[in-house]
Amino acid sequence: MKPTTLLIMAAGIGSRFGAGIKQLEPVGLNDEIIMDFSIHDAIKAGFNKIVFVIRPDIESDFKERIGDRVEEICGKLNIEVAYASQTLQDIPGELPADRTKPWGTGQAVLSAKSLIHESFAVINADDYYGKAAFKVMHDWLILDHAENAIAMAGFILKNTLSDHGGVTRGVCKVAEGHTHVIDVVETSNIVKTVEENTGAVGAEADGVELDPESYVSMNFWGFPAKEGSDPWYMGVLEEGFTDFFKTTVPANPLKAEYLLPTHIGGLLRDGKVTVKVLETNDKWFGVTYQEDKVAVVESIRNLIETGVYAEDLYNDL
Repeated sequence: MKPTTLLIMAAGIGSRFGAGIKQLEPVGLNDEIIMDFSIHDAIKAGFNKIVFVIRPDIESDFKERIGDRVEEICGKLNIEVAYASQTLQDIPGELPADRTKPWGTGQAVLSAKSLIHESFAVINADDYYGKAAFKVMHDWLILDHAENAIAMAGFILKNTLSDHGGVTRGVCKVAEGHTHVIDVVETSNIVKTVEENTGAVGAEADGVELDPESYVSMNFWGFPAKEGSDPWYMGVLEEGFTDFFKTTVPANPLKAEYLLPTHIGGLLRDGKVTVKVLETNDKWFGVTYQEDKVAVVESIRNLIETGVYAEDLYNDL
């Protein structure tokens, strides 16, 4: 079968609330964390290589908490596991004084450039996407596509909001028939609203109402590669990172971020790529705020109780 890689952006996992990777709250019945479910679903869908993007300072704890377990499971299944390091210093320019903020998801993907020579998908480490999303993404990646084709697992905005505060999403404008993305706009501070009389869920950002049925990017992207060639997108992403340092960083050296939705949105507006929407009915969930943890744990446990997952998660591979 055509090789396909899942790249998991895990450099920031465990740091959002000041907790170490080893202290991440389990959501499964056998100490599994959210990432375990994504890895399980990817293997089940047919992905045959896993690449973790982590920070060097968490490598030991990361392997203890999840990496060693995944390597053992993947070794039995002949699935390769590799690690890439995302650092502040790995940049096409000079590190701004006092910069401590990571450079963003675009740099996370570039950190794995030397490890990926086949079609690949990208996900966030701490988001739950559902089985169907991995299946449709894998099945798209093993087909032949133009080198500048991209796929996006499409989630509905109202299903990705937190009850506890604003979130950032790549809000998409899609073509009629929901087949392709026309534009992606990284939008911050999107808050959930509820219509008092009907209970209908809505969304707004800084007082501007958004369509709650809009597709949004949850950073689950797919990038094809021609047989015998590296993925075209990696080269374009690298060129964009160089431009980012020339044009964006000087204006905001301490906080500028190189983000996948922003980069892909720019390529779309310039007519350089196409982005296919891969629809999924699975519900996304993740932990944006500490208060979200309870709902995430309950949701995962419900999926186990209803038979979507085995109590021993990896037992059915």
